[in-house]
Parts: sequence; structure tokens; C-alpha cells
Amino acid sequence: MSWTDDRVEILKKMWGEGQSASQIAKELGGVTRNAVIGKVHRLGLSNRTTTGAAAKPEPKAKAAPKPAPKAKAAPVEPEEKPVSTKPELKTEPAIAPNTPRPPRNQIIPAGQPLPPQPSANEISPEALAKVNEIEKKAKKLSLMELTERTCKWPVGDPATEDFWFCGLPVKQGKPYCEAHVGVAFQPMSARRDRRR
Repeated sequence: MSWTDDRVEILKKMWGEGQSASQIAKELGGVTRNAVIGKVHRLGLSNRTTTGAAAKPEPKAKAAPKPAPKAKAAPVEPEEKPVSTKPELKTEPAIAPNTPRPPRNQIIPAGQPLPPQPSANEISPEALAKVNEIEKKAKKLSLMELTERTCKWPVGDPATEDFWFCGLPVKQGKPYCEAHVGVAFQPMSARRDRRR
């Protein structure tokens, strides 16, 4: 469909009469409501009256008078600081490196089940032995100590004080160290075979 001069005139007339874009599209045929709206905007017809009368130009508003220049304020003498009734927040000093950490608050379980962990019969004996050895060398990091370069393999129950993350260097492109990658990313067929 092309916008011929006749179709454009019908569009302008109906738009000026307050017809909706859907009504205009129906009258013209072969054109969508959105095409009508686009053409209206391209023609600059977006402002219209809904009464069907031709839009009258509004008179221009008179220029607002310029405000009188303000006089310079006299210098203000510093006032005494009012006494606050609210207690001040105290910030704790930074902890020096190699300082023993205070004991953690007890973790209250949220009642959510732990994600499924592979059982011992789903892990190859070689991978299991490797994991047991590597966990002896683990850095035992807390959640806040993890980075993109540390192994994020969780060890223990998160609801206990004995919970930690491996923390050893990760294998390229993986979230875990080499030993934990061997446990986490196993082909389904190998896991299925070990279960039997």
C-alpha cells in the first residue's frame, strides 16, 4: 500500500474530525492502525482537537517580567551546633591482617533443603580420593573471601560452624579447582554406570 495524495487527504480530513487511527485504517483499507499513526506523525498532525472543529492556535504567553536583582545577604555568623538526642553510630576499626577472627554468630537454617550433592557411589573412586586429598590442602574460605579465582566448592553443612569453601585456584573457565571439577562435571553415562 502506498500513500497516494487522495489517501493522505482522507487521512488528514478524518484525523482533523477526531477519528481514531483504527477508524481511519478501516476506512482506508489495506493499512494498519500503526501505519496511520506513523503517517500522522510524519505529516506533523499529532496535535488535534477532539471536538471536530479546526484547531485554533493558542495565543502566545506574554514574557514573564524579569525578577529584580537580589540584594547581597549579610554574612552569617556560625551558630552553635545543636545537641543531638540521637545516639551517634560508631564505626568499628579495620581489622589488621593475620588477626584472629572473632567467633561467628550461630547460623540459623532457613529451612531450605540443601542442593543435591553427588553420593559416593556416583563419584569415581579416583576422583573421590583426589577430592579427599585436595580438601586437606584447601584454604577453607568463607563466602565473603571467595573471588573469581578461588574454588567455590562448599564443604560441610551451611547451618554449622564447620562450613567452608575450598578456595584453591580454579580450573580455567570453571568455578571449581581441578579436583572438584572432576566431581561436579561428569558425563551422565559414567554416573549411571557407577550407580549399578
